[in-house]
Amino acid sequence: MNVEWLSIAMFIVALIVLALGYPVAFSLGGVALIFTLIGIIFGVFDPILWSAMPQQIFGIMNNFTLLAIPYFIFLGSMLEKTGIAENLLETMGILFGRMRGGLAIAVIIVGGLLAATTGVVAATVIAMGLISLPTMVRYSYNPRLAAGVIVASGTLGQIIPPSVVLVVLGDQLGISVGNLFIGSVIPGLLMTTAFIIHVAIASWLRPDLAPALPTEVITAPGLKQRIIKVLIPPILLILLILGSIFFGIATPTEAGAVGCVGAIILAAFNRQLTRDNLYRACDATLRTTSMVIFILIGSRAFSLVFRGLGGDNVVKDMFLNLPGGQIGFLLISMLIVFLLGFFIDFFEIVFIVVPLLLPIAQSYNMDLVWFGVLLGANLQTSFLTPPFGFALFYLRGVAPASISTEDIYHGVIPFITLQLIVLGLIVVFPSLVNFLPDLVQNIGR
Repeated sequence: MNVEWLSIAMFIVALIVLALGYPVAFSLGGVALIFTLIGIIFGVFDPILWSAMPQQIFGIMNNFTLLAIPYFIFLGSMLEKTGIAENLLETMGILFGRMRGGLAIAVIIVGGLLAATTGVVAATVIAMGLISLPTMVRYSYNPRLAAGVIVASGTLGQIIPPSVVLVVLGDQLGISVGNLFIGSVIPGLLMTTAFIIHVAIASWLRPDLAPALPTEVITAPGLKQRIIKVLIPPILLILLILGSIFFGIATPTEAGAVGCVGAIILAAFNRQLTRDNLYRACDATLRTTSMVIFILIGSRAFSLVFRGLGGDNVVKDMFLNLPGGQIGFLLISMLIVFLLGFFIDFFEIVFIVVPLLLPIAQSYNMDLVWFGVLLGANLQTSFLTPPFGFALFYLRGVAPASISTEDIYHGVIPFITLQLIVLGLIVVFPSLVNFLPDLVQNIGR
């Protein structure tokens, strides 16, 4: 049997198993074991390669960068479970409520902050759907606009730091997570600003889409106290986390740990630091972190067997022989990642596909920070795209019956268009990613 075809078959079988909905970590590990046996039977795989697996697992355990994952997940979970995120949304909704579309703009801003700290699209879209969708419907927002805003803002955390997604991506690309955070700031702000401008223009052209809030809501007493107590502290916390990373005061892992302490203090300040809230935040953190680590172990087993069957050489030869050279590689790799985003989550894509693309990107001398931001923006668009976008299914699961699936699909189309425009700008103007890292590096000198 041709060992190259066996490696290709392994990759295809893994995608089929994942598409059928089997747990990712066990799917990858199971496929690796099955193709190990097939390889041994046909005499094309040396089982001694599995002796490297314990070292791979200990390498994961000793990876200091990956410690940032539970910290940022806990930070986002505390903001959500203790009601800080909900209060933040309500206060910003009141602040922007005087203008048409103000509540939607507040959802975009808060959604971006919550998505960035949580780093898990499912958690953010579900939380924003439960918190903000009933409020927007109650104030006569167009269902399609409301659904589009929630889904789009829930996926902003792919490239807005601090983000678990960027931590994992930086680890797999072998680059500084801090540089990846800094490089993603301008693209993330561009995308957020594009969403806000779209809402503002749409509500100005058609006031019925997103009316201003009623006067009695806007003029509610105690607004200044709400701003001081509810709005400023969590925003300051996130800015301090980012600032400490950007200026080299702390690593992302250290900043994440400080952020967790800050989130606990905020919860206590708001009298929401109960045993139940702390338990739920820890439970969410444990579940998500365990999922990521098990996926990482499974992907290492998959990668070990895939490389043992010569799969890395197959992928490298295929991409290096594409017409168009670097541009051809970029287009095909982004298309593959985009399509995979329909069926499997970001973590699986990063752990399976990125290690295969990395050697080719390095052979073309690509800026890996720019490549990482491009991957994040690409997948963010994939998660929004009908009919298979993950984020659409998450919102469908919590949306009331009055919001149809058609409303969700139609509502998200303008935001997909905006994301594609920003994605194109990142490709054409790499300085959008490189400007801030270069600036920080020059300041450091």
